[in-house]
Amino acid sequence: MYNQPEAILEQYDLEINQISKGRGAYIVNTNQGMKTLVPFRGSRERALFLGSILDELNANGYPVERITFTKEGEPLAEDEAGARYWLKTLISGSECQTGREADMRQAARQLALFHETVAKSRIPVPDFMMGDRNDLQNLYERHYRELVKVKNYVKTRKTKNAFERRFQEQYPRYIEDAGRALQLLAGQKDSCRRILCHGDVSQHNIIRTPEGFRMIHFENMCYNLAVSDLAKFLRKMLEKNNWSCELGMRLIEEYGQVRPLSGEERKQLYVILLFPEKFWKISNHYANSHKAWVGERDIEKLEHMVRQENARTLFLENLFSIT
Repeated sequence: MYNQPEAILEQYDLEINQISKGRGAYIVNTNQGMKTLVPFRGSRERALFLGSILDELNANGYPVERITFTKEGEPLAEDEAGARYWLKTLISGSECQTGREADMRQAARQLALFHETVAKSRIPVPDFMMGDRNDLQNLYERHYRELVKVKNYVKTRKTKNAFERRFQEQYPRYIEDAGRALQLLAGQKDSCRRILCHGDVSQHNIIRTPEGFRMIHFENMCYNLAVSDLAKFLRKMLEKNNWSCELGMRLIEEYGQVRPLSGEERKQLYVILLFPEKFWKISNHYANSHKAWVGERDIEKLEHMVRQENARTLFLENLFSIT
C-alpha cells in the first residue's frame, strides 16, 4: 500500500489498538472489534451498493463482513495519492484446504448457499453493475483474439526462448478448445438468469471459522451467471488435484444439493471450463512481460498445465456426458 494505514484510519471514529500486515490488507484491532483495511477499486456508488448487499445478506441469515463508514459517513477513505480503501469487520479463520475433500465440499455448499441467498435480494441492481464486460461471449472473444495475437508475435521471433517454443507446440490444442467454446456459446440460448456473483471464488476467500465456513472479500462482486462462480471454484480446486474427475463430480453434486443446476447451467459450466483460461492467463502474462527475459515461473506454470491436460480432458468428457 502507498501510505501508512494510520493516516487512513484517522478518518474513522475508532480507537486503534494495533495494526498488522495481512494478505493485501491491514488487520486492525479497534475498540469496536477486529477489522481489515482493504484497497477498493471502484466508485463510491459501487461501494455503497456492495455495502447494502452485505447488510442484506447478514439480515437474511448469511453471515458476511460489514463495512465501517468514516466520520463523514462515507463508505471509502482516500489516502493522499487518491487511492481508495474500505474498512470491514474481520472474519478470521483458516483457508479452505485444497488437500482436504471435506473442506472443498463444505466450500461448494457455502458457495451454493450464497447464490441461493443473494438471488432473493430485493435491492435493485444498478446499471453500473450490469455492463457487458463479464458477458461470456464478449470475454471469450476478447481472450481468443489475445491468444491469436500472442501466437502471431511468437511466430515472428527468429530466436525463440524455451517458453515460446513450448507455447507454439501447445497452441493448436488450446486454440481449438477456445474456438469450440465460442461455437457452443453462440449456439446456446442465454436463458440462464444472472445474479450477483462473488467474482473471485478461491480457497483464499472461503475460510473455516469456529461458526462454520464463511465467504470473504466481496470486492470483485459482479452481475453474472452463477455458474461463472462455480466454474472458477472448480478450476481452482481441480488444478490443485490433477483435475480429478471423481472429486470434480462430487463437488458439483455437493453444490447441487443446495442449489440444483438446470440443464442449461450445466451446459454453461461445461463451456466455461472448456475455454483454456489457464493457457490464456499464462500467455497474457508473457505478452505483458519483458520478452527478452521470461521467468522460470512462467515456464513451470505452462509445463504443469500441460502435464494435467489429459486429466482435464477426461473431466470435461465426463462433464459433457451429463449436460
